[in-house]
Amino acid sequence: MVRPEKASRDGACDGGDLRVAVVRSRFNDLVTQRLLAGALAALREGGVADDRLLRIEVPGALELAFAAKLAIERHRVDAVVCLGAVIRGETDHYEHVCRVAADSIARVALETGVPVAFGVLTCENLEQALARSADGSDHRGRDAARAALAMADLKRRLAAGAATRPATGA
Repeated sequence: MVRPEKASRDGACDGGDLRVAVVRSRFNDLVTQRLLAGALAALREGGVADDRLLRIEVPGALELAFAAKLAIERHRVDAVVCLGAVIRGETDHYEHVCRVAADSIARVALETGVPVAFGVLTCENLEQALARSADGSDHRGRDAARAALAMADLKRRLAAGAATRPATGA
């Protein structure tokens, strides 16, 4: 899972020239609509214009990676934000969906070289999902969008031969 650095929260990334796809699962619609609203707000705050945003909806979390790959191949986007919510039920289906969704989204990023942010909530219950999609500092849709912008910016800087910040800590 890609998590944004603090620097991206401070506005260090300029997404004005980026084309970004946001892929949203319709399953658990109440939660994913909230994730979408936060992601779109963060992308706009990062400078991405509405006409450079591609919005795609899919049935569930397992379809996110396929749609992300299509967006990259057919629309030449610079980054993708995948949004979904998987809530534990009474069977082990939850475990399989979470694993396959995470693995396939990561694989799309590695195979294509395009940042694909994992904004899929994996929660024990609806209350947790609602808390992670509520307005505020813990909003996972916003976090995923910021991560996508930060990684697209990193890719751009590295391609241009720009120096990156040195690693800190042990």
